[in-house]
Amino acid sequence: MKAVQLNATDGPSSLALADVEAPAAEPGTVLIDVAYAGVTFPELLQSRGQYQMQPPLPYTMGSEVAGTVREVGEGVTDFAVGDRVLGVAGTGGYAEIMAVPAASVLPLPETVSLQAGAGMPMNLLTADFALHVRGNLEAGQSVLIHGAAGGLGSALVQVALAYGAEVVAVVSTEEKAETVTNLGAQHVVFADGFKTEVKEIFPHGVDLVADPVGGDRFTDSLRCLTTFGTLLVLGFTAGQIPEVKVNRLLLNNISVAGVGWGAALAGRPEMVAQQWESLWPHLSAGILNPSIHAVLPMQEAGKALEIIDSRSVRGKVLLDVNGDENDPAASAR
Repeated sequence: MKAVQLNATDGPSSLALADVEAPAAEPGTVLIDVAYAGVTFPELLQSRGQYQMQPPLPYTMGSEVAGTVREVGEGVTDFAVGDRVLGVAGTGGYAEIMAVPAASVLPLPETVSLQAGAGMPMNLLTADFALHVRGNLEAGQSVLIHGAAGGLGSALVQVALAYGAEVVAVVSTEEKAETVTNLGAQHVVFADGFKTEVKEIFPHGVDLVADPVGGDRFTDSLRCLTTFGTLLVLGFTAGQIPEVKVNRLLLNNISVAGVGWGAALAGRPEMVAQQWESLWPHLSAGILNPSIHAVLPMQEAGKALEIIDSRSVRGKVLLDVNGDENDPAASAR
C-alpha cells in the first residue's frame, strides 16, 4: 500500500511517499480504509525530532483518520465491514490502510462527512478533555482561548460553546477574527494587548484560560483569571515553555492545570468512547463542525506540515488519501 513515511528528522522535507506492507487485522484491532487523514502540530514536531513520542525511523506518520472499516480482528464486536468510522493512534494515519485498536475507533454520525470527520478526533477529544475533565467547565462560565482560529483552538471554541460557555477568542489577524466569529465566539480580541481587552469585557476575570500557545502570553493569561480560575496548559506552539511564579497562584487563589490527553489515555483506553458519547449529541446536531483550512493530496504531506508551521492556519489541514466525493453525508452538509 501507499504510505507517507518519515525518513529523517530534518523537518517536513523528510517525508516521502513509499510502498509499504499493509497492516494485518490483529486481535482487538480494526483495519480502516483511509479516506482522509488529519494533520496535527505534534506531527510537525515529530518531523524535527522535537516531540516526546518519537518512534524508530522510518515510520508512517499520522494519528487520526476517517474512513470505512476494511476488516476487524478477533474479538472486535462493535464494528463491521463498511462502517463509517474515525480512528486515533500514535502513527500510521498517512496511509491507505490504518490499523487502530478497537477502543480508539469511533462511529461517525450519518450527518457528518468523512472529510469533516477527519478533522475531528484529536482536536475535539483534546478540547473536551481540557474543558470538561481538567477544567470542570460549567454552563454560563467564561473561557479565554488562545490560538482560537487554529485546529485545536477552533475545536476549543466550539466545544466551549456547546457546553454553554461565554467565549473570548484570542487571534492575531483580521482573517482569523472572521473565522472565530463565524464559529460563534461572543468576543474576539487580538493577541497584542489581549489582557487589557479581556479586563474590559470581564473586569473580574474569566473562569478558564485555554492556552495551546504558551510563550510570553502566560503571565498575562494568569492575570486574566478570576478568583478560583484555572489556566489550562495545552501546548507551546510559540516554541517557548513559560515558567510560573507560584506566589501568583497562592495570592490570587488561581490554578494551573496540565492537559495531556494522550498521556491520560495511555492507561485509560475506555476514555475515548466515554468522551465521544458525551460529544455525540453535539456532533449529530452539527454544532461541532470543524473549519477546514486546506485539503492536500497524501503525497503533499510535507507541504501540509509547512502550512501548519506558517502559523497561518484557520481550522484544520487534511490529507486526501482516498476521499469519496460520493460520501452519503457530504451532500447533507
